[in-house]
Amino acid sequence: MSLVQSVDWLTIAPPTLTAVVAVGILVADLFVPAERRQLLGWTAIGGLAAALALLVPLRAGDRSTFCLTPDTAVRACSYTADHFTLVIQFLVLGGALVTALLSLADTRTKLPAGEYWFLLLSSAAGAALLPASRDLATLVVALEVASLPAFALVGLKRGDRMSSESALKFFLSSVTATAVTLLGVSFVYAATGTLHLTEVAQRLGEVPGQLQVLAQAGVVLTLVGFAFKTAAVPFHFWVPDTYVGAPLPVAAYLSVVGKAVGFTGLILVTVVAFPTYADVWGPALAVLAALTMTVGNVAALRQVSTRAWSAVRLLAWSSVAQAGYLLVPIAAAAYSSDDQIGATVAYALMYAVVNLGAFAVVVLVACSHPENRIADYRGLYAESPAAALALGFFLLNLAGLPPGIIGLFAKVTVFSAAVDAGLGWLAVLMGVNVVIALYYYLRWTALLFRAPEGAPARPAAPVPVTLAVGLTAVAGVVLSGYPQFALRFAANSLF
Repeated sequence: MSLVQSVDWLTIAPPTLTAVVAVGILVADLFVPAERRQLLGWTAIGGLAAALALLVPLRAGDRSTFCLTPDTAVRACSYTADHFTLVIQFLVLGGALVTALLSLADTRTKLPAGEYWFLLLSSAAGAALLPASRDLATLVVALEVASLPAFALVGLKRGDRMSSESALKFFLSSVTATAVTLLGVSFVYAATGTLHLTEVAQRLGEVPGQLQVLAQAGVVLTLVGFAFKTAAVPFHFWVPDTYVGAPLPVAAYLSVVGKAVGFTGLILVTVVAFPTYADVWGPALAVLAALTMTVGNVAALRQVSTRAWSAVRLLAWSSVAQAGYLLVPIAAAAYSSDDQIGATVAYALMYAVVNLGAFAVVVLVACSHPENRIADYRGLYAESPAAALALGFFLLNLAGLPPGIIGLFAKVTVFSAAVDAGLGWLAVLMGVNVVIALYYYLRWTALLFRAPEGAPARPAAPVPVTLAVGLTAVAGVVLSGYPQFALRFAANSLF
């Protein structure tokens, strides 16, 4: 077979443009005077918006590139822009765009602008490449391009001991996950002789007896590596401290885009590459889902409202619990079909919008309450009615209560995926965890509308942060009014 590969430049345009803008900003930082560094931020926002626009010509979802020749009925391609890819790229680039809006104020005073924008766009480029990756080598490279800049973003608050400690903890855990993943990928390659996911799926069922143990070890190690990236219990220990130590916009980015990267990789290696071993990864992911949602919700329940940074810690533990819900349809796919993956994608879209919105309000409140305790949100409605209403709406969506219709529908979709796959015990446990989560979400929501303890002081509202809150609130309202936009992915196979 010839190793000559075709290249379709339009297909790879979204991540490529993001990477080119990142390099351009790094070079421009050498020449732009300090008083005009804000231009770098707006350039980054423009680049992300342009990358999002480049998804429109690809909406048919029928393009691929870097394919081995000759052109056969089933081609082995390294990059595929199908509907799954486009939805995740939309989520990733949209999440990076909101993060960029939240970061404009910090890059003016607290963070080095050139380095920050370069790292953010580099990570976004890797995250946008990952869902299109259809061979293990490209998948690992994309994963690391998305992860390595994130380490630096977490520790970019110079002179802040907590930021440095968080970056180190995040780095060590992620490097361990990468090492385990690479070992697993090398075992799979040794057993099958190929890196393309579709070919791995075909050859895993035909592995000679003497290589069976090697193949099984490769599958298990690869799954363990991606479990670290998704913050699944017991590989979640880095999450709370990392979110607290990172700049708040970076914490928002990790909670949505970082999580999307891990779950996308997990979906690709399980459903596309390892369907032969569904009897191994299906039960394993079901147990991980149960542990993750339970530990995340119980830990969030235990947060003390007067503790410094308790609001960020609660959102961190909430993101761990949400990861458990996202794991449920992937586990269900092992028992029924890959149609269940649509439920994960639908839930991820809902979670991305409302969690970014919640973090946007947290960034807004941090302007006047830098310690960001949950108690600081008491009487927020008297200080800033729009911010309080927006945060209440986001929290109710995360809880799955009206008027957050999309949050309710997304949880029902995940619940249905578990029931349809015969995982009744997991569906029951999910129901229990949803009830547990109701308490801490509603407790925080009620606090917003209580009488303030002192005289209300309207928090400073930077225009970009206000815009981010508005965009996420509008997106949440639109999805609640037209949930079919997200839920249609739950009804159809994306591959």
